[in-house]
Order: sequence, then C-alpha cells, then structure tokens
Amino acid sequence: MSLRNIQTTQTKDLVKKLIWEIDRADAIVIGAGAGLSTSAGFTYSRERFSKYFSDFEKKYGFHDMYTGGFYPYQTLEEYWAYWSRYIEVNRYQDIPKPVYKDLLGLIKDKEYFIITTNVDHCFQKAGFDKKRLFYTQGDYGLLQCSVPCCQKTYDNKEIISRMVKEQKDMRIPTELIPKCPVCKKPMTVNLRSDNHFVEDEGWHKAASRYNNFIQQYKNRNVLFLELGVGYNTPGIIKYPFWQMTAQNPKAVYVCLNNGEAVCPQEIEKQAICINSDIEDVLKSMRLIKNIDL
Repeated sequence: MSLRNIQTTQTKDLVKKLIWEIDRADAIVIGAGAGLSTSAGFTYSRERFSKYFSDFEKKYGFHDMYTGGFYPYQTLEEYWAYWSRYIEVNRYQDIPKPVYKDLLGLIKDKEYFIITTNVDHCFQKAGFDKKRLFYTQGDYGLLQCSVPCCQKTYDNKEIISRMVKEQKDMRIPTELIPKCPVCKKPMTVNLRSDNHFVEDEGWHKAASRYNNFIQQYKNRNVLFLELGVGYNTPGIIKYPFWQMTAQNPKAVYVCLNNGEAVCPQEIEKQAICINSDIEDVLKSMRLIKNIDL
C-alpha cells in the first residue's frame, strides 16, 4: 500500500466528523502507542528525566530514560536501582495530564476494546475496564523469571517501593534483588524485548477477548481509532487496522498522531487523519460534546 498524508492540520470539521463517527459506530477498537502516553505527560527525556535521574545521567552519561534501560550495568544492585526508580515514575505515579480520562469520557458508553503496546498501566489508572484491555508488550508492574523457567508473572509494587526507598548511591541492598520463586534465578521486568518474554495466563485471556471482539464486529460499523502509534512495531496495531479497514467497507480508520498521521491511499475515503497533539484533539472533542471529567 502506498501512503498518502491526507491532512496536515487539525480542523474543526475533522473533529466534528470524528465525533459523528464515534456516535454512529457499533464498536470502537482503540490501538494505542507511546505517543498517547507522551501526550499525557509521560515523557522520557529532558525535564522529567533530569528530575528523577540526574545522578544516573552524571555517572553513566545517558540522557533519557529509554537509553538508561539498556545500559550495561555492572551489577544487579545498580540495574535494579535504575529500574525500580524507572518503574516507580512510569507505572505507579499519577498521569500528569487528563488525556486518558478525556478519551474515556468520549467512548465509555460505546462497545470498545483496546489493544496497546504501552506498558505503563495508564488505561486502568484512568478507569477503563481491564477486561477490555490487551497489553501486548507486557506491564511495568510485573516481574518474570529471566530464564524463564515458567510462564508466570508476579506483581512488583511492594518490592519496587522498597528498592526506591532503600537504595543508596544508585545501588539497592543485595537482599532486595528479586529471585524467581520457582528456580531462584534472577527476575526481570515483564517487557517484550527478546524471546524470553513471558505470555502468562492473563496475557492469553486478554488476547482471546480481543480476537473475539474483532470477530463479533467483523462486518459492522467499526471505528479503528489509532492513537500515537509509530513504526517501531507497526505489525501489532497499525498494519492490522489498515487491513481490517480495507476488508470492511463499513469500517472507518482514524489516526491521531502529531506529525505522522497517514493512511494508505486504498482506504483514504474511509479515513480521518489528524496531524495534531492527541491532548488537543481530545480536549476539543470533549468541549464540543460538553463532557465533564
């Protein structure tokens, strides 16, 4: 499919059209990427990075949280000092801006399902139904065996909180290094980065619910609402949304992405692409519909 940028600026008419399509849709499938959380204030560099990681930046020389996650720390004490702080600010802290709540206000009365590559738990923190969520790439709030010896995950809130509170000089106490309760090997965060990623029972149940939802509304008026999805893993959300739209003449594809709102030429008559910050678009929609948070 050839790409065509069919809109370069947000217009009031486009926003109104999007509201109309949401109202008439039988179902809404939301695909969310990193751009949605960025718009909500979960940025990984600059002021927010310096606020929480200036000591790591000074010692190790990296300048954003993402790079710090891949740094080859010499010890597990250093590794978990960084990652515990990282998880604390990106998983357990409140969302800085009401972007997710704006989205919920717009679609809460519709049949919806969400597939996301985000691992920051923002949807559930904002009040979305957890049974309508499929976190494909894991969850900052879960640990797994690094081997892995089994397909199990474990809640990490308590141990992460202790690591953050008890770390000194960018190291945690050795006794806080998490070990797999089954094989006693070191644990790691449940994030898809290689073939060691654990797809636990909850992951498979969510995948099944998502696939069932897609099949249930396969030939009906479906709105595929893509929010902040880039090209790191387009095969999870973007390409399937394009394909499902092309296969269903009743479907509508919507792309909200600041600077990267495009669609294939083959589906442009079924598409709404808005190159603008997601926060601004959702706020405009909420004001037009007069929805209170």
